[in-house]
Amino acid sequence: MPSADHRTLPRHVRVLVAGGGPVGLAAAVELGRRGVDFLVVEPRAAVSRARPRCKTLNVRTMEHLRRWGLADRLRKRAPLAASWARDVVFCTSLSGRELSRFTDVLGLVPEGGRFPETGQQAPQYLLEEVLREAVAELAPGRLVLGAKVVGVDQDEDLVSVTVEDGSGLRCVVTADYVLGCDGPRSTVREAIGSRYLGGESLRPNFGMVFESPGLWEHVRHGPAVQYWVVNPTAPALVGPLDRTDTWWAIAFGVDRATGEREARRVIDAVAGRPVHAEVLSTDPWTARMQIVDRMRRGRVFLAGDAAHLNPPFGGHGLNTGIGDAVDLGWKLAAVLSGWGGAALLDSYEEERRPVQERVIEEATANMRVLSTELLADNLDADDEAGTAARLAAGARIQETKKAEFHSLDLVLGLRIASSPVLPAQQGVGAAGARLPHAFLADGRSLYDLLGDGLTLLVRGPGTSAAAVAAAARLRGVPLTVVRLPEPAPAGPPEVRLVLVRPDQVVGWSGNEAPEDALALVDTLSGRAPLSTDTHLPEREQHP
Repeated sequence: MPSADHRTLPRHVRVLVAGGGPVGLAAAVELGRRGVDFLVVEPRAAVSRARPRCKTLNVRTMEHLRRWGLADRLRKRAPLAASWARDVVFCTSLSGRELSRFTDVLGLVPEGGRFPETGQQAPQYLLEEVLREAVAELAPGRLVLGAKVVGVDQDEDLVSVTVEDGSGLRCVVTADYVLGCDGPRSTVREAIGSRYLGGESLRPNFGMVFESPGLWEHVRHGPAVQYWVVNPTAPALVGPLDRTDTWWAIAFGVDRATGEREARRVIDAVAGRPVHAEVLSTDPWTARMQIVDRMRRGRVFLAGDAAHLNPPFGGHGLNTGIGDAVDLGWKLAAVLSGWGGAALLDSYEEERRPVQERVIEEATANMRVLSTELLADNLDADDEAGTAARLAAGARIQETKKAEFHSLDLVLGLRIASSPVLPAQQGVGAAGARLPHAFLADGRSLYDLLGDGLTLLVRGPGTSAAAVAAAARLRGVPLTVVRLPEPAPAGPPEVRLVLVRPDQVVGWSGNEAPEDALALVDTLSGRAPLSTDTHLPEREQHP
């Protein structure tokens, strides 16, 4: 990757992305695949493997990686295959008593044709490495490392961004739009006068990564993606980063000073016996439940942690940020390509804020019961009191933690209730929701047939796509027409026409073309009708 040098930075780009973490890189991939010139400015010269942070890529994120052609690349490099472990175990220690377990968790198991990609356990740094490679393969576009955004000013026409390179030298790059994906300490957020609203937990947590050769020999509960350790000495959450010796752990209620002083004691208590271990890195943190009061000002937008923060329980934070990047990416590309109107950009916050708020609410609910809340006497006892205590603990775990590990209804079921780019008359079907997935008879995914612009799914040999296709041609909106085979797959709504957005969200559905197909296309593309004779033929597919 090129390093930052103020002498070689472009003077102008269409989109400047501040921050090259997973969200900023995902936005760049979405833009670059659509031919948009971008510049990603990232302070870190290399991706650090010291702190894995997010470790769950959910089904929806993997669907986007599939669309970008990256899902298989990431899976091949993930140290834990999705099939290796699909359980979450609650226990008194890794070598102690099992209290309860959840199986087939976190979307790691296929559910018929409900989705084309299962979830994947992978540390955040692996996702960043794959996305960095993908960005480097795109043109036009550029990722510069070792530089940071230190100032943002805008007028009606442009955004002026001050970039500081590794030597402290500064230059100004102008952009049509700026995305602030620069995390909780966002310079971009400060520049547009946006601020977090909400609260944070007072309880500290101490994260660490450690290496412990031979620890697997003492694990009594078999492979699992997470082990929730319930004992008074070290209530914690721990899991493997690979199948050999590397582990991550979160000690609940432990502050920085205590954690750094007593890390080895915590590891022994988690293991349930003295073990050889070396601490590789530490990461103290407190949970925050916050969202900004505004996600946009003029030509500047916020996404990911720069816009919202939530507790990590349930694994929704990074995945929500990827959703932000996808939403902004295709809408900005549509506007810059000329077929999208201003309402597309206006819709970003209206569509994403309810999702972000729901995720914060769910993650906060998941945090109400951690290992510290499950402590009880006699959990390790061999007598009747121990049996009774474990049964009671198991019942409470099943009652309070199920939603955290079986959350596909949240991940796949979120629906856009209100948006300026969805028609008021939704017709028949699930407009505003993710297109229900299906596999075709030949094994292909329905999603693989969708185009980069709008896609019209047509069911039935006598159903005409002509009105919608003509409207798209007139407005210059890219349209892919897909005639579903007979019998049609069971996934899409049971109607003859389904119009799908680039983000796999249903924009409209019905049994016949709307009376005003131009108005429908104008709504979905976010602009008022234009007088144009632009002709862009639709691409029709016959699976």
